[in-house]
Amino acid sequence: MTNTQPKLSILVPLLNEEESLTPLTQWIDQVITEHNYSCELIFIDDGSTDNSWQVIRQLSTKYPYIKAIKFLRNYGKSAALNVGFDQAKGEIIITMDADLQDSPEEIPGLVQMIDQGGYDLVSGWKQKRFDPKFTKNLPSKLYNWAARKISGIQLNDFNCGLKAYKFKVVKNIEVYGEMHRYIPVIAKNSGFTKIGEKVVAHQARKYGVTKFGYSRFINGFLDLLSISFIGKFGKRPMHFFGAIGSLNTLFGMLILAYLAFSKLVMHTSNIDDRPLFFLGMLLVIVGVQLFIAGFLAELIIRNSQERNNYKIDDIIQRAE
Repeated sequence: MTNTQPKLSILVPLLNEEESLTPLTQWIDQVITEHNYSCELIFIDDGSTDNSWQVIRQLSTKYPYIKAIKFLRNYGKSAALNVGFDQAKGEIIITMDADLQDSPEEIPGLVQMIDQGGYDLVSGWKQKRFDPKFTKNLPSKLYNWAARKISGIQLNDFNCGLKAYKFKVVKNIEVYGEMHRYIPVIAKNSGFTKIGEKVVAHQARKYGVTKFGYSRFINGFLDLLSISFIGKFGKRPMHFFGAIGSLNTLFGMLILAYLAFSKLVMHTSNIDDRPLFFLGMLLVIVGVQLFIAGFLAELIIRNSQERNNYKIDDIIQRAE
């Protein structure tokens, strides 16, 4: 850490939140002033079509620690966070939504858990929510239950926008697509396993409209399967495809061997019209195809520039 590195980088991705930006900035300023934090506040405008960017420009003249990035169009929250992580210079990075539903007063508690608790990442848990119960709360509980079971990370609210990270965490992860929901999973796959959770206040929405959509649950589940697979087999795909392909081929060969034994030794009737024969052939064909898929994936990985992109925690070098 250099002498010019601020204590906090607060990242706020936003889309059409012009009404909430001024009270949010005032609220954040009150908290960081009260706790004497050195800070940079980074707004990432994800292609807003309202006056959000003009409001940010006005705020930046009053609050010199404000930085801002504006996308030409809407790329999504993951892209906004990834750019924000790249620009952040703080010792601790805080992410929060711009709709005033995340309370800046939770920042000191999150910072304390990083500083004193030794966590790499702390995720907020909106235990008491002010969202519609049947259209948002219950689906969220189901989504979080599935995420816990598949990822093995015991968080109650994966998608909470209020999170805190160590500097080295955000510099060693990449967020893309719609993977912002699974940043804890991405961090775990990169070797950052000290992941904590803090109960945080949830505020009722005052301005704007929710960006919630039902498609997020279908897409979110598919993204979870994808990121879990990549985390386990991204650099060794043959271990997945080859194993399943070998098992399929083995069972298919055993079935065909049994049918051949029945025909040649027990003199049973024709075997080529039996369902078991077609099952055996199908297993062999699918097994060979899966094995070839794994082999081709290995060839791609071995020729990829990212094949040895491993995360380094620390380095000690001896003086020459």
